[in-house]
Amino acid sequence: MKLFLKLGRDIKQSIGQFIAFVLVIAVGAFFYAGLVTYSDNLSAYTEAYFKEHHISDLNVYYSQISQNDVAALSKVEGIQKIEGRYTFDATQAFDGYKASIKIHSIPLENEINTPTMIEGRIPSKKEEILLDSHYAKEHDYRVGDRVTLRANEKELTFTISGMGENVEHAKKNEIQDHKAYGIAYISEAAIPEIVGVFTYNEIIIEAKEGYDIDLLGKSMEAQSKQLPYVSEISKERTFSYSKINETIHNNKLMSKVIPFVLFLIVAIILFLTMSRMIDSQRNQVGIMKALGVKNRSIMLHYMGYPVLAGIVGTVIGCVVAVLVFIPLVTASSARAYSLPGITYSLSIYSFLPPMIFSSAFGVLACYLSGRSVLKERAAQAMRPKPPKQMKKLWIERIPGIWSHISYSYKLILRNIFLNKQKALASSIGVVVSTVLLITAFGTQTALQKVANQIEDVYTYDLRVDYAMGTATDAVKPPFGIKNSFSLANYPVEFIKDDEKENATLVVTEKENNLIHFFDENERRISLEDSGVLVPKSYADKYQIVAGDLIKIKFVAPDFKNKSVDMKVLHISTQYSNPSFYSTPAYLKSFGIGYSPKSLLVEADSFVDLINVRSYFEQDPHVDAITDKNDLKKSAEYILKQNSFVFIMFIISAVILSFGAIYTISSINIYERNRELATLKVLGYQKNKINRLIFFENIILTTFAVIVALPISGYVYSIVVKALSSSHQQIPDQINIFVMLVSVILAYVLTILSNLLLRRKVTNINMIESLKSVE
Repeated sequence: MKLFLKLGRDIKQSIGQFIAFVLVIAVGAFFYAGLVTYSDNLSAYTEAYFKEHHISDLNVYYSQISQNDVAALSKVEGIQKIEGRYTFDATQAFDGYKASIKIHSIPLENEINTPTMIEGRIPSKKEEILLDSHYAKEHDYRVGDRVTLRANEKELTFTISGMGENVEHAKKNEIQDHKAYGIAYISEAAIPEIVGVFTYNEIIIEAKEGYDIDLLGKSMEAQSKQLPYVSEISKERTFSYSKINETIHNNKLMSKVIPFVLFLIVAIILFLTMSRMIDSQRNQVGIMKALGVKNRSIMLHYMGYPVLAGIVGTVIGCVVAVLVFIPLVTASSARAYSLPGITYSLSIYSFLPPMIFSSAFGVLACYLSGRSVLKERAAQAMRPKPPKQMKKLWIERIPGIWSHISYSYKLILRNIFLNKQKALASSIGVVVSTVLLITAFGTQTALQKVANQIEDVYTYDLRVDYAMGTATDAVKPPFGIKNSFSLANYPVEFIKDDEKENATLVVTEKENNLIHFFDENERRISLEDSGVLVPKSYADKYQIVAGDLIKIKFVAPDFKNKSVDMKVLHISTQYSNPSFYSTPAYLKSFGIGYSPKSLLVEADSFVDLINVRSYFEQDPHVDAITDKNDLKKSAEYILKQNSFVFIMFIISAVILSFGAIYTISSINIYERNRELATLKVLGYQKNKINRLIFFENIILTTFAVIVALPISGYVYSIVVKALSSSHQQIPDQINIFVMLVSVILAYVLTILSNLLLRRKVTNINMIESLKSVE
């Protein structure tokens, strides 16, 4: 019981140190609990959501197909369920802009891609429509309201029968713009009203569990030879499904990497602090031994300090995660995806890893530090350690320098070199803190760079995407266009040894100056007819260099799984949506035809741009139009969706750094009580003593910063490598400004720690500190 009271007294006497200790652990727990909750909940929810609503495994497109044809295709091996539907695009006019709506027909006995009803019911009559709830909310629609749409050069009026969300459109577009883009469903009875006859143009398929989707796709293509077959797309290649799985993959990486880095730093700080704390209390250990306290009890007493700090810190960190991180994640998820009913709740098991991890390292530090002291006899432990023999410093051997150094600085230098191990331990804490600050600021700057590159790469005024089956070379461009270049996207599979990865090959003219390419040194590179540009994200993962041959397989049904070996022309830095780039001439060298489906346009002037856009908006063959504002929105969206995690990372880095510097400085003062008391007795003023400690800490911080700079580059590259994937590249270079800000902040935190510790120096009891212990 008395040892518990002593533990409480130790904490009370150094409450600032204990608080700093708790904060360091709380930061690690905060990030671990928040990121693991986000990753696990999102992964579990989407897996259950996709299964419950039977997301289609394969979508097959036709120009026209009958109900009888669908029934015949249902006998293809591997099909569990099959449904036909008619899909088309419509527009809705508002003041100053038009909204695009993708509309699907839906059968009354719908079993694939079933909607989640928010309000109302599924349409059953030809004049009824089901709107996605986000689009309806943006335009203030209610069930029973009438909406007028334009499609196939017809005005169509529907009554809203219900609002809901569908599993196949969990993500609509890159920036999840609900105002300008919506999803809707109509009954099959409305199909003849739109196209004149009852027909389908799409089949959605749910495959039997475990059946190979690629094999099923080949079977469907083979069975569709007598039908007006257009193309097909597997679930993994659909925009919504691929994006949400990419997010889950990246979140899982972050939930492992960031907490691991933070816990590693927590472990170092705990180890340094506990080992020095026990060493500074060796005389108290001697007193306890003399009073008959068993070694095991003494060890458990000191182990109680990190365990208590671990419990308190973990609870605080997890509670703050519930109050701050989880709400932010929920809001971010709601902006990014349409996932009805998703909630993020912290599991009770999230408390255990940070609590066990922090306590275990504290206990280990206590054991390694305490076992040598406990081996000593009581009398020996109660005596102060004999003073170390001081040798001449190297600076003393340089003639004319030592004599010109003031006495105060001589004291500082002698103390540092006399206690090299303690000085080194203090420096390690500052090194770790500085490395963390540089990494945190570096990741935030990298995020900004990712967003900025979008506008640097794409310099066109408009991107016009044509509907499937439209020949863009037959399209007559309007007046007012300065430059225009065609573009084609081919779904491909990158193959390296036994590994395969989905990718996109973008083909455009080599003269296309509306898309810019950069190498890793931010120098412009260009397309040529002799090879392919490979994104750096793929090059890093698969060790690809310029001049290599890479295998690319075209997976669209038209190409019949044709594989080609392409020569790597350059490695291209692409932070967002990395793709392979080639020219039509190089594509044709493999016997593959060039079929562009998009047009990049640069207008002569702003006035011409308005007319050009209006022209394309009236073209019934145009599927979508994007402009510079869309690019800016995309860049802003990237920042908004990810910045809060890295801002919290920066705040956490500052807290960790302050906790490390404050804790280590506090122990330094505690260990030097006798020396500082001697200076006070000799008449040293309080300000002079504080100045001594301040300059000593500044020297140690300077040494730590010099060591931290090269280490931080290495650590940052490890973090970037862990967070990067073939589908996501993060800049791996830290700029000078980031390093400068981090270094300045390290000094600011050192100064702040010194200011807060001035009271400790003032409260040193000279008589008690100088009293002999023998």
